[in-house]
Amino acid sequence: MSENPYARPSDPAKRKSAAITDGPDRAPARAMLKGTGFTDEDLARPIIGVATTWIETMPCNLNQRELATYVKQGIRDAGGTPMEFNTIAVSDGVSMGTEGMRASLVSREVIADSIELVARGHLFDGLVCLVGCDKTIPGAAMALARLDIPGLALYSGSIAPGRFRGRDVTIQDVFEVVGAHAAGKVGPEEVHALESVACPGAGACGGQFTANTMSMAMELLGISPAGLNGIPANHPLKKEAAVQAGHLAMKLVRANTLPSEIVTREAIENAITGVAASGGSTNAVLHLLAIARELGIPLEIDDFDVIAERTPIIVNLTPGGKYVATDLHAAGGVPVMTRELLSKELMHPGTRNVDGRTTAEIGAQAKEAEGQLVIVPIDTPLKPTGGLGIMHGNLSPEGSVVKLAGHERRRHVGPARVFDSEEECFAAVKAQAIVAGDVIVIRYEGPVGGPGMREMLHVTAAIVGEGLGEEVALITDGRFSGATHGLMVGHVAPEAVRGGLIGILKDGDTITLDVDARRLDVDLSDEEIAARTAAWVAPTPRYTTGVLAKYASLVSSAAQGAVTQPK
Repeated sequence: MSENPYARPSDPAKRKSAAITDGPDRAPARAMLKGTGFTDEDLARPIIGVATTWIETMPCNLNQRELATYVKQGIRDAGGTPMEFNTIAVSDGVSMGTEGMRASLVSREVIADSIELVARGHLFDGLVCLVGCDKTIPGAAMALARLDIPGLALYSGSIAPGRFRGRDVTIQDVFEVVGAHAAGKVGPEEVHALESVACPGAGACGGQFTANTMSMAMELLGISPAGLNGIPANHPLKKEAAVQAGHLAMKLVRANTLPSEIVTREAIENAITGVAASGGSTNAVLHLLAIARELGIPLEIDDFDVIAERTPIIVNLTPGGKYVATDLHAAGGVPVMTRELLSKELMHPGTRNVDGRTTAEIGAQAKEAEGQLVIVPIDTPLKPTGGLGIMHGNLSPEGSVVKLAGHERRRHVGPARVFDSEEECFAAVKAQAIVAGDVIVIRYEGPVGGPGMREMLHVTAAIVGEGLGEEVALITDGRFSGATHGLMVGHVAPEAVRGGLIGILKDGDTITLDVDARRLDVDLSDEEIAARTAAWVAPTPRYTTGVLAKYASLVSSAAQGAVTQPK
């Protein structure tokens, strides 16, 4: 009698995929999978999904197809079967300042949803997510949290800086030269020359902008292997890092180590501390709130203020500082920063990383480059408190986020210059109609009003390029790129379309931005506020069908992470 081909016992690590691959009843599923090249031996092993966010619209994720082959090699070497799939990405840098930017934050939800759906639909035993541009990182973390299956995320790496006239440059410089050109300070030839060298190859934007901020946060959350995210995209060690990620994924699957065991409240506090200590992107507020929500971990917007206020800035990274992500890696990376913060008990030492080490062990094993200048000793910080703060007041009773890295101003009082869209404001900046002392107000750009909460780098960089960066303030119910610097307040909540007072402001209203008091206020009487509120009419929605309309109907306040939730 011939051997029963279905008699082989299932691998105990196939906790989910056995329901798809094992036994005679699953012959149709195996037939389909064999049609793609998998063998009986492949299907007898734990199945690990390998999610990429590869796309040809940006350099940020461009190396992920290649990295995926090395992740899969690591999984196979460790006894698993990888199955690669892909999801979307939207380039903030390409879409910035256009209608396309409305898709950016929305893409975070689509990325999380699509990874979740593929993993649920195919009953993967584990998951490796390759992430790059801004929203792919929190989107993957949200999916891992929802699924709560063994897995990790690996950042595909930062881009190298470009070189222009003997200095390092990033995409931030290109955005700012646009303002300089509008002010007549440079000619079109210089703009073209800079744009042609600023992005020299694969990798995400090089400063401590949103991608690198969230990459750091993922290491500190423990969901990315410590030290591997920071390896630049084109560094020779990146391929080996991908192989290691595959090996680690199989260890996690064998041990059934779940994301909910790694990403705890303490781990989230460590991530916030790292964002504050590095002058990182204010977008981390939205994304860490969203990740915490997926895991049911209590986290409020004001928690960011408490942590940032006790955390000094010790990492000298652009846009608030001097260096870029490749410099941070060469200096010793996130582990060196972690060591410094642990020395003052500013991080929780017992939190775990997917690589098996505790935060304390990672800090103790940090290897600092001799003579490095990127990470300063914590006893001599760059600034005594962190790179962001949470503002309240009559203009933002639910909270708003102020960026504190890259400038020294703590208070600004001035007349409002009110714009109902980013485009209106950019036109005024380009026409040099903004003057020193103004408080620029950009509204109807929130999660619902945009919809999609566009970043304002097109405007803020133009302001800096014109030389007004230290002379004006800007407030918006939209958000800022990690490359933004200057006295800027975003995420104003409630947003204009949801009845926030930002919606009733008029040109000339006196606005006070007081960082030390954590207040954002307009000087109007209760009677005037009531009269204007009664006369206010909500604008017609920009979209009535399609994904942006769906998003607007489901999205929460920025103070809650701008997450979509069932009604």
